[in-house]
Amino acid sequence: MYRPAVELLDEFVTRALAEDVGTGDHTSLACIQPDSFSDARLLVKDVGIVAGVEVAAYIFGKMAPEADVKIHIQDGSPVHDGDIVFEVFHCNTRTLLMVERLVLNTMQRMSGIATLSNSFVFEVEDLPVKILDTRKTTPLLRFLEKWAVRLGGCHNYRDGLYDWIMIKDNHIDACGGVGKAIAQVAAYQKANGLNLNVTVEVRNLVELSEALEAGNITRILFDNFEWMLLKEAVATVDKRYETEASGGINIHNVRLVAQTGVDYISIGALTHSATSLDMSLKVVK
Repeated sequence: MYRPAVELLDEFVTRALAEDVGTGDHTSLACIQPDSFSDARLLVKDVGIVAGVEVAAYIFGKMAPEADVKIHIQDGSPVHDGDIVFEVFHCNTRTLLMVERLVLNTMQRMSGIATLSNSFVFEVEDLPVKILDTRKTTPLLRFLEKWAVRLGGCHNYRDGLYDWIMIKDNHIDACGGVGKAIAQVAAYQKANGLNLNVTVEVRNLVELSEALEAGNITRILFDNFEWMLLKEAVATVDKRYETEASGGINIHNVRLVAQTGVDYISIGALTHSATSLDMSLKVVK
């Protein structure tokens, strides 16, 4: 299972706490004695797939190394209302209250993404297709959101603009056509010693024909194709290149899209439209 570099997690926790705590958690500083210690538990109040448990454990390990975190439900597991995901024992109470919202916000967001991702997987689990996320992520939180996608059973596409070349409609229009854009990408890769995968987006069968003629690509992305046209386009490619569908795909039509024989379906909603899973972090003594 994918895990981000420790440096990313460390920077995330540091910046998130700086944003939230600022000059100090004055409520806790006023109400709680510095030598107070408490236990707590993470309680699920919803149904879905839990994600962010490892992040929570990292936060407590960094901010409250004296605390003992007992994990009962692992990342990627189904959870139900009333489940206790983990317990924290002997944690400095001020620290516990300081990190409470960071732990909850992160886990609720990641669990919502994992739950939505898992819903899409369920719809197509018997078909030879992979569901992909996109770059439609929250700035600076992409590594967490893509982690959650994988915990939900879907797959990451590219991490950014640097690790996969995607020739989209704006590139094609600005460049002067599908064939020209593909040729310039091939020349660029050769000139710069690159060997990146290349996806080209096509909007109709004419552009598909141009892409097939040009070659030098990994995958053809069919953007907003109607079902019958998509099925025809997949058959036309005939496994010469990977195929991908995107645009207007939701939980209600994803199975129909998958039945065209397309290899991949990319869905921005996995990260930009997921609803957070309801949880609470409660002090128990």
